[in-house]
Amino acid sequence: MSNNSDLIEHLDLAGDFIRLRLGDRPIPKLAVVLGSGLGPVADQVTDPVVIPYTDVPYFPESTVTGHAGRLVIGALDGTPVVCLQGRFHLYEGYAAHQVVFPLRALGRMGVQAFVLTNAAGGINTGFSPGDLMVITDHLNLSGTNPMIGSHDDALGPRFPDMGQAYDPEFQAVTHALAAELGIKLQQGVYTVLSGPSYETPAEVRMLRGLGGDAVGMSTVPEVIACRQMGLRVLGISLISNLAAGLSQTPLSHKEVIETAARVQQDFVRLIEHLVPRLGATLG
Repeated sequence: MSNNSDLIEHLDLAGDFIRLRLGDRPIPKLAVVLGSGLGPVADQVTDPVVIPYTDVPYFPESTVTGHAGRLVIGALDGTPVVCLQGRFHLYEGYAAHQVVFPLRALGRMGVQAFVLTNAAGGINTGFSPGDLMVITDHLNLSGTNPMIGSHDDALGPRFPDMGQAYDPEFQAVTHALAAELGIKLQQGVYTVLSGPSYETPAEVRMLRGLGGDAVGMSTVPEVIACRQMGLRVLGISLISNLAAGLSQTPLSHKEVIETAARVQQDFVRLIEHLVPRLGATLG
């Protein structure tokens, strides 16, 4: 698939397929992308329509453990929502415009905002495994961008402003809710590298020097694509482990999944209550 005018046609064909599966249901205004080990949030969706990614025209195929690879469309606490149970990554061999394809398709269908979640390594020495971090900004060190290639005005401006990539109102709502629920929230800058190898201790020292608080292998391409389309974004990282050089334990994907399982209850509770509050801010 080329990143040019064919892309619009492919996005709309994917959207038409999803609409067909939804029948008379309206398109939710809010979507939640669930990162590694965080998919169980979708189990709380009521009256769900479940669509495997492999069924949707032009969707990539999710190949990573902890990413179920399906759309779950229904309601959380009475608010319509699309849950993307798993995402796509550069390290799977996908180009950046393929990684963001589902979000662009949903945005063209009428989704107005995305909650993007991920598992990340903690760079900030004040963080502990199991912390949740609201993303305030990011560093794109992946070496690529989903907007590279031919431009189509149908997706938004060629040079979108990223001054407030992460919606300030959404961040404030999340902090207020976490305080009510007694859930500790960190905040900080998320750094993306392409992966799939974890960072070296020297790389982690470099990232901390650049202002990074957490590091991962996703999310940033999605944020860029959303902001180009004028979609609002909230980012939340689960600090699943301490980055290289900060712990004596070798890093592993198994640890990521285990940490997600340990804090799953708080994470699910936060998202379940957050969706209605964010939904109320949308027109």
